[in-house]
Formats: sequence, C-alpha cells, structure tokens
Amino acid sequence: MRKASFLSVLIILAMFITLSAWGQGKVITLKILDGQSTTDAGMEKLIDEALAKKYPDIKLDWDIGDWGKTFQPKMQQYLQSGLPDIMIGKGQDVPTYANLGVLANLTGKPYLKNVIPAAVGSGTVKGKVYGVVFNALYQGVYYNRKLFSDNNIHIPKTQAQLLDVINKLKSLGITPFETHFKDTWSIGNITMQFAINDVFNKYHNWGDQFRAGKVNFATSPEYRACYMYNKLIYDNTWKDDTFSMDQIKADTLMVQGKAGMKVSGSWSIQNFQSVDPDFDFGIFPFPNQTGNAKLIFEPNITIMVSKNTKYMEAVDKVISLIIGDKELAEKIFNLTKTASMLKKAGPTYNNPSQKDIDSYASKNMIVDANTGNTQLVWGGFQDQNAQDIAAWLQGQMTIDQILKAADSRRSASK
Repeated sequence: MRKASFLSVLIILAMFITLSAWGQGKVITLKILDGQSTTDAGMEKLIDEALAKKYPDIKLDWDIGDWGKTFQPKMQQYLQSGLPDIMIGKGQDVPTYANLGVLANLTGKPYLKNVIPAAVGSGTVKGKVYGVVFNALYQGVYYNRKLFSDNNIHIPKTQAQLLDVINKLKSLGITPFETHFKDTWSIGNITMQFAINDVFNKYHNWGDQFRAGKVNFATSPEYRACYMYNKLIYDNTWKDDTFSMDQIKADTLMVQGKAGMKVSGSWSIQNFQSVDPDFDFGIFPFPNQTGNAKLIFEPNITIMVSKNTKYMEAVDKVISLIIGDKELAEKIFNLTKTASMLKKAGPTYNNPSQKDIDSYASKNMIVDANTGNTQLVWGGFQDQNAQDIAAWLQGQMTIDQILKAADSRRSASK
C-alpha cells in the first residue's frame, strides 16, 4: 500500500509538472484594431517580427483599416460585441472612448517612463492615462526650399504676405499650391488646421459653445474665414485636376517643381522622398488672420486598451516592447517618417523640415492638434463638413449652405 501510494504521488506530481510546462508554452492571441494613417502600412509586420523574437507565446490578430474611413465605424461595432484587447488610433480618440468608460486605466504603468511628458498628457483624461502616444505628425505648409531660396521668396506670416508668395509663384509659371482634393479627407484636415489657429487659438472651448447653441458656423466670422482659405487654395491650384488626382501624383508634381507649397502633414514625406531622396523641403504654419499662427503637432499612433481584456499582462508586454525596444521604435519612425514621442528613441531618416520644426518649437510656436480635434470629432462631423466643402468648391452648393449644414450636424460634433 505504501509503495502504491508513493507511486501514485509521483505520477500525479509528474502530470502536474507536465501540465504546468504545457501551460507556460500556451500561445495567447490578442485582438488588435489598428486604424492606420496613410504612413503606417507595414508597421504591423515590424511589430510581429519583434514580438516573435521576444515573446513567442504572444500573437497579434490584426484588424487593420484606414483611420479616417473605418476606425470609428469599427469601434462602434466593437462597442456592441466587445472591444479588442488593444486599439491603435490617434490621440484625439482617447477622450472619446475614455469618457464612455470602456478603456483600461494605464496610470502608473512602468512603460510610461519611456514617453515624454507632453505625450503622456495627450493620453490623459481627468488625471488618468488611457492612451499611450507613440509618435506625432507635424502639420502646416510644406514648401520647396530651393525654389523659395532661388527666387528670394520669404516665409509668410500674414495673409497679405501669403498673397505676395502666391503672386510671385504665378509670375514664375509655378502653381502655388499642390492639392489632391479627390481625397476629401485632405480638405477636412486642412480646414481643421485653419480652425486651430483662427478659431480654437482664440476660443478654447468653441466646440462646447457650439453644442450649447451659443455659437454657430454660419455666424462665426472666424470659421467662415477658415472655409474661405479652402477657396483661396482651390483658386491657386490645378482646379481642373485636383478632384481626380491622387496624393502620389500630386506629391510627385510638387517634388518636380510644378507646385511651390502644400498644406499637409508629415504623411507627405514618404512620397516626397520616394520621388527624390534629396528633395529639400521646409514647413511653416499656414498664416492666420492675426499673424500669430503656430505649427501644429498631432499625436498620431496612440495605443489604447480595453477595460475588459482578459490578458492585461500580455498586453503590457506588447506595449512595453513597442515603446521600449529602441531598434523597433526607430524602424517604425523611419517607415512612417514621423516624429518620436519617446525619450530614448527617435527617427534616423533625413528630414529637411526638422530644422524648421526645431525653430518653431524653440519659440514656443507649436500647438497640439487636439485643441481642435477633441472639440469637434472627425467621424460624422469633420469628414461630413469636408464633403460639403468639396461640393461648394465645385459649384454644387453655396458657402452659406455648407456653413448651415455644419450647424445642422451639431449633435454629431462630439
């Protein structure tokens, strides 16, 4: 009996050790929704490769889509069925979903020590961290530096000075502005750029006042001016082609010297450098009505976590890898041509506009895009306004009609 009992104990112990070893080797699959900007395609492969080396027992099941087109609709669907373990959106998404109570509180996570304070702030709502900001895009007017230098064209700070630049470029037979209004998201983006410096720089809670019925698009001189900037650009671009031209073609013409300026963001750098790695370009803020416009900084790749994830330990490992692995971070920065929000890792690619960014930053002339984007949401509002602006530019609506149309969507603005 004693021998049998001892043997039984050994068998049970062996089975326990075997099962424990098997459990340690079990693969955990995390669902991840990735709303990519136009620059981001391919970063998932870099992350998968690094993850396979360090944490082979963790796999990512990617649901990838265009941030401007599919991220918000997919989030609405997931809100009904259950959120993915990880979501990658933009900084402006954090308050939207944190206020719904569906995001995990990441305050105090060790990996936040790798993120610069300003970026931590961008992912913070009511004193708690709900998003980890990885990189940033800068937005403003990209310009052909050599073209400006060779023709003694100075960087404009006022609308009057901008008109002088436009007229100078026209006199040289050069189209002043590159555009690709086939992509209506580009219209929505530049309109918010204008509003950040002309509306939200002056009225920090304009969106809240709008929802309270205290201000309107139709009666706001500042917002009307922002809409009119679109007309200024449209009147000084390739009007016959912009609504049929894609971004790659438009960026190619810019690099070839066919256009002098482009109101855009860092996502254009990939195309610029794919056409000509030595293209010398700079960036400046689009001049506002008061001549004090700032360069715009947009928190881009922002990692959020479902409050109900069953695998928080694995999620923490994935986030720690993305923002703690210097080699991986540099690869992503270099792929996306974006600025780092990390303390110890940054891009190593050549960015001719970086000296302009550094100059504006040193003068405190940088503003967070979330000052506007958290006031007026993209999906269902900014994107719809952009479609109306496109219709106006093509003569299908009047400016009064599209401003009133924006007012009619008041309830969808946040």
